[in-house]
Amino acid sequence: MDLSVETREKFGKVVKSLRREGFIPAELYGRGLKNLHLSVAAKDFLKVFKEAGSTTLVNLLLNGDKHTALIHDIDKDYLTGEISHIDFYQVRLDEKIKAKVPLEFIGEAPAVKEKGGILNKVMTDIEVEAFPSLLPRRLVVNLGLLHDLNKSIYVKDIEIPHGAKVYIDPETAVVTVTQPIAEEKKIEAPVGVGEVKVETEEKKAEREAEKVKKEEISPPMTETKGGSSHKE
Repeated sequence: MDLSVETREKFGKVVKSLRREGFIPAELYGRGLKNLHLSVAAKDFLKVFKEAGSTTLVNLLLNGDKHTALIHDIDKDYLTGEISHIDFYQVRLDEKIKAKVPLEFIGEAPAVKEKGGILNKVMTDIEVEAFPSLLPRRLVVNLGLLHDLNKSIYVKDIEIPHGAKVYIDPETAVVTVTQPIAEEKKIEAPVGVGEVKVETEEKKAEREAEKVKKEEISPPMTETKGGSSHKE
């Protein structure tokens, strides 16, 4: 898969004008290779990226030379979602490399459709080691295997293409179906600050009334001649 690129002379904030012209700034690097500052037409890159993904080899055509590379990383504008920068990694076809291969979930889990289970995708990609030409574009996960609740599909259940190797524990769960969430009991709303204040005022009034009542029942003591006291 070929992709034409050009050397780039614009850096820093000036690259904004490059993007306005329909180009994406990029870098090409690799072992023993001096970094190359590039630009690529956005429409051309999007077309290739849709077909290649991040694990298919791309031939970068630059000034009559061909650089075999992977689309290693892309940055996106957090507001527009448009690609703002690309990193290409030049590979050697005679050396194995490691790359994260995305998982493609196909089919429908019977435990979800028929038993109301909740599907939980634990992983979205798996790191794979292989020669560049043997790297799979994706690894397929068949959700149709999930017939019962509390069941999982593990790494060992995924078909790994010949020539590729994964180092993750084969017993690692990739996707799981759990029990439906039970209906939660209605929780009473907490008492508001205003209600607490009213309650406090009422308690205060009750205490005052109780005090007056006691005074009426037990009048104050008066002192008599000789120092003795009696109730009036």
